[in-house]
This record gives sequence, C-alpha cells and structure tokens, in this order.
Amino acid sequence: MKVITKVIALFLFISIFSSCSNNDDDTTIKTNTIVDVAVNNNLSSLVAAVTKAELVATLSSAGPFTVLAPTNEAFAAFLEEKGFNSLNEVPKDVITQILLNHVIDGSLKSTDLTTGYANTKAISAASDTPMSIHIDTDGGVTFNGTSQVSIPNVSADNGTVHVVDKVIDLPTIVTFATADANFSILVEALTREASYNYVEILSTPNGTEPAPFTVFAPVNSAFVSLLDELDLTALSEVPTATLTSTLNTHVVASANVLASSLSDNMPISTLGGGLTVNLSTEEATLTDSGSRVSKIIATDVQANNGVIHAIDKVVLE
Repeated sequence: MKVITKVIALFLFISIFSSCSNNDDDTTIKTNTIVDVAVNNNLSSLVAAVTKAELVATLSSAGPFTVLAPTNEAFAAFLEEKGFNSLNEVPKDVITQILLNHVIDGSLKSTDLTTGYANTKAISAASDTPMSIHIDTDGGVTFNGTSQVSIPNVSADNGTVHVVDKVIDLPTIVTFATADANFSILVEALTREASYNYVEILSTPNGTEPAPFTVFAPVNSAFVSLLDELDLTALSEVPTATLTSTLNTHVVASANVLASSLSDNMPISTLGGGLTVNLSTEEATLTDSGSRVSKIIATDVQANNGVIHAIDKVVLE
C-alpha cells in the first residue's frame, strides 16, 4: 500500500512539474515600449532609422518619453527633399540628431501640450545645449510650423507616441520666427523688401559664416508700439534704410549668447550698433544708443544655428 501511495505521489509531482514547465515555455514577457509601438503600427521607416542611429536601447528604456513618430510617407518626402535615395545614405550623426529632435522628456498626452516651447533631446550644434521645439495647439497640434499630429496619444510602457505627418528637421532661427505667431510682424519686416536676404542669412548652417546668431526678436506688440511712436499706420510706411538698420540692431553674428552668459552692463555688438544688457533681481533689459529700454521677456529659444531671445520693444541704432 505504501508503495502504491509513493507511486501516486511521484506521478502527481511529475504532472505538476510538467504542467509548470509547459506554462513557462508558453509564457513570454510582452512589452509595449515606444519601439514596439513603432513596429506594431507599421512605422517601418522610423524603426529602420532608429536602428541605424542605434537608439533602440534608448527608446526602449524606462523614460518616460514623448515621441513624435513620422509616417513612412513623411520619411520618403524628407529623403527626397534632402536628395537621399534611402536612409542608408543619411550620415549616422545626422539621422541621430534628427530622430532625437522628435523626442521630448516626459509622457505628454495631447491635452498636456500647450502653445509655446519645449526642449527635445537633440543637441544644438551652436551651443551644445538641448534644441528647442515650438508647439502650436491652435486647431490641432503642429510642431515647428510644419509637422502636424495625425494620430495622437498612442500609449507605450515608457511614454506616449504621437504620429506626425512630416519629419521635423533641425530648426534654424528662421524656423522659429516663422512658426511662432508672436513673431509674425518681425517675419513681415524681414521679408518686406525683395532685395532683403535676411531669411537666407539667418538660415546659414552653424559653422558657416556668419552663423551662429543671437537674435533679440521683438514680439508683435513691440512693432505696433513702434508704429504708434513714429505716427505710422503700417510697416510698409517705414523707410527701407530705417527698417534695415533697425533689423540689424537686433542681430548678433558669430555668437550664440545664452541668457546664462548675460551680465549686468554687458555691451553687445550687433550688426547695426551697440546694446547694453542690464540685469536686476526682477528683469533683464536691453538699452540702445538712444536710451530706449526693452525687456527681455523670453530667453534661450535654441535653434541649430543660433538662439532667440524675445523682447517687448524695438531697439534702434
């Protein structure tokens, strides 16, 4: 009887062990990282680019991240625009920074996004600091004025994915000026004359003269106030020579001057004349040669070829 009991006990042990072993064999740990989301949503070009840039481990890590994921069609359009036949032709360092320009720290749903600026994980060639990205939530979500969200809020274990319809290229000074509605009159001024080449100049890649740039960019209300001061009704009434010298006074060439580098009574040489920085515990200001004072109201909008600081008053030569 004891022998039979032992045989039955052994049989039960083997059965249970076998059952557990089979369950282990059939059970796999399923992940849903940002990379998995890309694979499972037929974003094959993005997966290929991430693999080429060796960012799979990064985007599979804990994060959390917000990833702006271009479609296959977006990558095809980007390659054609840049003159590449395939992703294989894109230098690794270039595709790496472009991909990182689609990654923001934190898991941000569409309802968390607000109009303004954030930082991406791309690094600006002009300053070795994080690149800025402009977010516009008016009538949808648009990044840097060109790339729109087509599928929002795809959840991943380590963040959130928003599918976008265009690859977000590394921004220049011009990118942010045209993307940000607060600078619309500045853009009008920069492009008013057919002979102006400000857009071309301020698009100059970093490392090519006269880049990088520091631009003290007047917001729209600053130009409105200037027109009132001059007793004019439209920007078109400002004489060309006056407008040119005024715009030059807002641009520093061959320097990417971050807010942290500004100091009290610091002189700044612009293309159109000299400015003086004044710092206090409450605000930072610029003073021009005519003692006009403009507040610096936003700082360190970082492009790949320079930096923008927004000001509330137009300064003059």
